[in-house]
Order: sequence, then structure tokens, then C-alpha cells
Amino acid sequence: MTQITFDDIYTIGEIVVENAQYRHYHYPEMLIRYDSNFIEFKQLPSLTEFKEAESYLREYHLKQGQKHVKFYFPANIKPTVELIALLTDTGYEIGFLELYTIQPKDFPSVRNNPDISIQVVTDDNFEVLLNIQYQHDLSYGSEFAMQKADLITRQFEDQNIHQILAFYKGAPAGCVDVIISSETAEIDNLTVNEQFRNKGIGSRLQEFVMETFPKKNVILVADGEDTPREMYKKQSYKYHGFKYEAQKIYQD
Repeated sequence: MTQITFDDIYTIGEIVVENAQYRHYHYPEMLIRYDSNFIEFKQLPSLTEFKEAESYLREYHLKQGQKHVKFYFPANIKPTVELIALLTDTGYEIGFLELYTIQPKDFPSVRNNPDISIQVVTDDNFEVLLNIQYQHDLSYGSEFAMQKADLITRQFEDQNIHQILAFYKGAPAGCVDVIISSETAEIDNLTVNEQFRNKGIGSRLQEFVMETFPKKNVILVADGEDTPREMYKKQSYKYHGFKYEAQKIYQD
């Protein structure tokens, strides 16, 4: 199997600046999506180098009307104690992501539940997807939810992104995106409505991905401090590394 790294993960956004130290990603279509507007360091920066990159990104974002800065650090390298202290003292939220992969044949079989049905998103059910996502994204604010609807529409037209819906007893219950490359199928945006959780819907959505793309390496990124990562481990996903992130939201 080809070695999978964070470089295989799909990024929404374009590189607007690249140098020996970092790549700057920007996505003008959705300026409030932090995961599309950030700097990704190629090597761990010194305190001086970080401050210089921070100043550059803050100035760039201010010109665009953006109120955040976000940074990703090199994979599998923990920031230094001094850098963590600087981030903490200046109001950053610090977290880390974990990369997981699985061969579809290794995914455990899911108990058949006739109450759960799966549909690929088409013109006929696209509005169902928009509604599920809108209700979920409202927790980030109405502006974000509306802009996310535009993003979902653009992705619907992308032949390399498959959008999938789950229903429970006929009611819309969840969804997932699958991003296809030559070797991988990336599970992204796995969402189950709160009232339908713990019914096996998330597992059934994943099983559908395994059945649809049996020859792909299935990959995903999980929040290193969130509970779904424990589910992925139980489902035989293999851990492939971590990446630290830090973001700061300005109030003015």
C-alpha cells in the first residue's frame, strides 16, 4: 500500500503564496471558513519566524475583512514548549488532528437494519442534503450556514466529490462526502443528526463507502481530542500520524 500522509487530504482553497517555510491557502468564496484560509508550515518555525508569518497573515486577512488567523504545523512534529507557550499566552486555541486509513475489506460488517437506507445525492434529493447541512451548520452562525450551502452546491457539480445521504425510517438522518483521487477515497463531513445518533447510521454510511470504492485506500482526518476517533479505532482504521493546529479569532 502506498504510504498515506496528510498531503493526500483534500484542501478547499488555493495556494496564494508559497516559500521555503510555508504555504498560504486562501478561499475567497468562503472567507469565514477557517480550514480554507490558513498558513501551513513546511518546517517548525522559530518564535521569530512564527511572529513574522502571523503578522503577514493578520495583515492579509484584515484586507479581506477576515477576523481570524490559523496555522497548521508540520505533520508528526509537536511544537516546542516555547512555541506552545507563545500561542497560549496570546490567545490561540491549540489542537491536533489525526490521520487514519483503512482497506475497505478490513471494515467490520454492519448489522443489517432495514430502518436505515442510503442514497447517493442527485438532483432529486439535493435539497434534502442542503437542509441537513444547513441545520447542522447553524451552530456556527447563519452567515456560515448560508455560505456553506453555496460550497455544497459547488461540490455537487464536482465529479470527484460524491455526496451521500442516510435516512432512518424515511426521515433524513445524516450525510457524508467522499472525495475521490486516483488511489484514495476520503471520508469527509460525516454528519448524523443528533436525534438519530447511536443507531448505527454513521457506520452504515461508512460501509456504503467501503462497498462503493472497494479498491481505494479509504482515509479520513479526526480531531485528536474528539470522541469519533475512538470509533474509528474500533472499526479497524489504522493510525498514520498527527498534525498540530492553532487558530485565533479577533473581536475587532
